[in-house]
Amino acid sequence: MKLEQVGDNCYAVINEKNRVGDASSGLINLGGGVVIDTQFDLAHAREMIEKFDTVWTNMPKRVVNTHEDPDHVWGNQLFEEAEIIAHESVPAQMEKVANPEETQKLLHGISKTLVRVLLKASHPGVLAAGKQLAEDFNFDGIELTLPTTTFEERHTLNLDGTEVELIYVGPCHQMGDTIIHVADEKVLFAGDVIFRACTPMGWTGTYENWCKALDLIIELNPAVVVPGHGPLTDLAGVREMKAYLEYVRGESQNFFDRGLSSLEAAKKMDIGPYINWAAPTRLWMNVERAYREFRNEPADAPWEHEKAFDALAKVARARGLPLEF
Repeated sequence: MKLEQVGDNCYAVINEKNRVGDASSGLINLGGGVVIDTQFDLAHAREMIEKFDTVWTNMPKRVVNTHEDPDHVWGNQLFEEAEIIAHESVPAQMEKVANPEETQKLLHGISKTLVRVLLKASHPGVLAAGKQLAEDFNFDGIELTLPTTTFEERHTLNLDGTEVELIYVGPCHQMGDTIIHVADEKVLFAGDVIFRACTPMGWTGTYENWCKALDLIIELNPAVVVPGHGPLTDLAGVREMKAYLEYVRGESQNFFDRGLSSLEAAKKMDIGPYINWAAPTRLWMNVERAYREFRNEPADAPWEHEKAFDALAKVARARGLPLEF
């Protein structure tokens, strides 16, 4: 984890492994302080606080959650006195997708030989995902802490005369997707609307809306973009992300029209330079998401997580890629 200054009063904490759960956080060190996203477990949240302690003097008055995923909200409980702000969809969505019990059960389970044997036979992808998570995270002690303030489309913070705009752009990666624009400093905190140097994955939304959100970021013209995952970027990274989404959707249409399953498509699709991004086998999720659109399924249709992780494992094996989530 490293701290980077991205504007006069803006900072980012970046998890350099850039695997699942390695989310970024932000700090706007004005108006009592605003933290953007709070990490995946309490140890990482405390480390983030230690990094920010080098530039602030007090715990922040506000926290913004860019969306509902656990790796962006499970440190919320450490900010007891803060106002926690998010899109109006986020509290209910957090209760659906960020209940820590399932993940706690998985990590406790894989420490037992019998559970590992059973998972290896039934859901090898789930076992591999659990082992990877256990390398870096411990989910004990997490208490789901919901936003206290919500907004519909836009929410403006006035921080010592600097306006900070919270803009709802979801659903593209998740239902609650929100970007945070500090226009005076030409900094934009993108949450998981942007993945950098790692393969994106979307749970709720459409390709069209995701690309529309990327177009909005380009229109806002920030000099620095803090992605939800991966190193800092600029508009070149935003354009590359959009190019990836457009390419995968177009290729997915070709495979769909030929009658191949999303799994077979992900095993065969040429992804060119994107093969060097972290976790390239997440490709299957993006292909399957495109297939759902082609089948006219709802944008918020639930995922079977066991099937998803197992599919990634099959793609890795078929393509001779390391299994990385």
